[in-house]
Amino acid sequence: MKISCVILTMGNRVGELDRAVESALGQTDGDVEVVIVGNGADVPELTATPMEGSSATITTIRLPHNVGIPEGRNRGVRECSGDIVLFLDDDGWYAGSKVAAHVRERFAAEPDLAVISFRVMDPEGGSVQRRHVPRLRAGDPERSSPVTTFLGGACAIRRSAYLQVGGLPERFFYAHEETDLAWRLLGEGYRIEYDAETVMYHPLVPPTRHPDFYRLNARNRVWLARRNLPWPLAALYLLNWVGLTIARERSTLALKAWFHGFAEGVREPAGERRPMAWRTAWRMLRLGRPPIV
Repeated sequence: MKISCVILTMGNRVGELDRAVESALGQTDGDVEVVIVGNGADVPELTATPMEGSSATITTIRLPHNVGIPEGRNRGVRECSGDIVLFLDDDGWYAGSKVAAHVRERFAAEPDLAVISFRVMDPEGGSVQRRHVPRLRAGDPERSSPVTTFLGGACAIRRSAYLQVGGLPERFFYAHEETDLAWRLLGEGYRIEYDAETVMYHPLVPPTRHPDFYRLNARNRVWLARRNLPWPLAALYLLNWVGLTIARERSTLALKAWFHGFAEGVREPAGERRPMAWRTAWRMLRLGRPPIV
């Protein structure tokens, strides 16, 4: 099985991008095809190159403007030829050289496996942020388990499954695009696994560093529900998140931005609606995360 690695960049992290590419090219079960997508920016000159004798390649694409994370990754997938696609943030890197071998072995042996979500560790202290463990019971990040969503910048995806369900929703721009894809994959009978053996390093950074975090977080939750959930579940999901947000958030400005995004999600088109079957919702409940939270 051929492996490709898609890396988005805004061109402003030259050293970090070099490190990310080097970690992909340095896999022992290698010959990884690296596709770098310049999201509204030129891809900088890199020092990382394929090892001598390797058939690994580096391809660069420059998009004329920042199209957002989901569309940028979709463009990268269209350009690559791997059976398995790794998504890697330009400021992340693989902790070891056997990630590709482990991923290839798992996908070859498990034809219903669509996504492996990696364990993301802080390179300084070795800690794992709770939000980087894609399940409700996140207290033990070293425990692998089936999950109902995954981390977009730290994962491996079966390309045929990705294309089967239409890839990431491009209108989302940022936030919850992976969950939209995950729910559609679960609806087609695929599995998603959090695999603690596959480790990626990433600095500890708050998601609120993105200027539109609160607005896009709320808007895309509404779109996620409108696109994927039967209406009774959509209402429960959105009511639940309104309550959780009010209970958790202490900043008036953040709440104002969040509810502005919520209203935008109600008002603006969400894209194609394909509500999941009730059996998929029941399956998610049995996996520990029903589609109301």
